[in-house]
This record gives sequence, structure tokens and C-alpha cells, in this order.
Amino acid sequence: MIFPIVAYGHPVLRKLAEDITAAYPGLDTFIANMWETMYASNGVGLAAPQVNRPIRLFVVDTEQIFANMNDEERAEYDDSPGLKSVFINPHLEETGGEEWSYNEGCLSIPKIREDIYRDETVTLNYTDIDFVPQKRTFSGITARVILHEYDHLEGKLFIDHISPLKRKLMKGKLNDITKGKIQVDYKMMFP
Repeated sequence: MIFPIVAYGHPVLRKLAEDITAAYPGLDTFIANMWETMYASNGVGLAAPQVNRPIRLFVVDTEQIFANMNDEERAEYDDSPGLKSVFINPHLEETGGEEWSYNEGCLSIPKIREDIYRDETVTLNYTDIDFVPQKRTFSGITARVILHEYDHLEGKLFIDHISPLKRKLMKGKLNDITKGKIQVDYKMMFP
């Protein structure tokens, strides 16, 4: 089942998400629906708050980013060929490396993209789909996507990383998104 993506302005996007247990009702089906929703929306990551569930869970598939690059482009990133994974109850251990800029967008804030600076690496404590505890460090585009999705669990959005002036300049576009005055090719839920 494809979920509607929660649009900018919905309160769930600003809520701190909560840890879950393996007994979370319908977890396997929910995760399958998260994947289906992400792919149907042409995303590379999707956090549970974006489908109106304030829980600490997100899915990431950066393999599809690398699949669309040539060999020379792939060689620029140490995380090629990418990662496809489910992150349950992730908690940030540390970030590191140099900050670098990349043009980001978000399914909850369609048609807006900005160059965002993020750290080169991220180390997370999380449980995998089988609820086995993991601690891993990620880098490159994979780290960026993970940090973007992790922000959703913390009630943050990628536009929080830009200057107040830039946010002020996009206020009209953000208001249009909140009011549902936007055309996208995926289902959305407006506040």
C-alpha cells in the first residue's frame, strides 16, 4: 500500500519520534509499505514521520543513486555502490569529517531544493529489521541521506540548515505547499 507523504506544515514533521519494540503492530507490513511509498515517490530515503507515524524508523536506498552514475562519477564517492537498509530506533553516536555541500530536496517539501552542508560521516546506533543492535559508520552520499532522514526523526527539516534569509525568500512556496497548492506525481497529505 502506498502511503500519502505528509506535506510541510503538518505537526508530525516537527515532533520528536519515539523508539519502538519488535512488538510494534504490523511492523513488517509497515516497512514493506514504506519501501513501496518511497519508490512510488521517486525518493532515496523515507522516514516514518513523513507518512504520519512519529516513530524512529527510516528506509534508505542509495544504490539507485549510484546506478544512475557513470564509473567516473561513482569513483568520486567512497560509499559506492550505496546501501539499501532499514534503520529502526537510530540514535546518533557522532558525525565527522569535513562538511560538504550537496543539493537536497525532500518529498515533504516538493519542488524546493537547496545546497545543504552536512558532515562527511555519521555513526549510528540502531537496530536492523531483525532488531539486532548495530553500530555503523557511513560516509558520502549514504551518510547524507541518513542524516537527512535522521533529521526527520528529530523534528527537523532540510530547510532548517539554510539561512533565515533564504527561508524567508521561500516563505510563499512553503505556504503554498502547506495549503496544498502544488502539483506532484505522488499522493500527499496536507495539514
